[in-house]
Amino acid sequence: MSTEEQTISSSTGADWAEALEAQQPGANGNAANAAPLNDIQRVLDIPVQLSVELGRKKVPIKQVLQLAQGSIVELDALAGDPMDVLVNGYLVAQGEVVVVNNKFGIRLTDVVTPSERLRRIHRA
Repeated sequence: MSTEEQTISSSTGADWAEALEAQQPGANGNAANAAPLNDIQRVLDIPVQLSVELGRKKVPIKQVLQLAQGSIVELDALAGDPMDVLVNGYLVAQGEVVVVNNKFGIRLTDVVTPSERLRRIHRA
């Protein structure tokens, strides 16, 4: 990536970060903040894929083809480790598993700031 592309990319990320931070409680309610707020309203109802990741492991295709009912796959995460919460594949939080009305849920213990989320997206 050229220096010019990096500058454009980072300035775009900064613009989005400023727009998100303007929406935080306690932000000034002046007219300059109204335009980004109106723009962000357009995307708030777009559905995204939220997933919770238990762990990962790279395996050869040969091992995948040998998987059968009852197979056990050892993952890289330790028992008791926080679970990763991903939105469209990007880490946004970590948390611990809970049970709510006989369904699994997750209690968030660490949330990535909006500006850091945008930085991570631009790096990808």
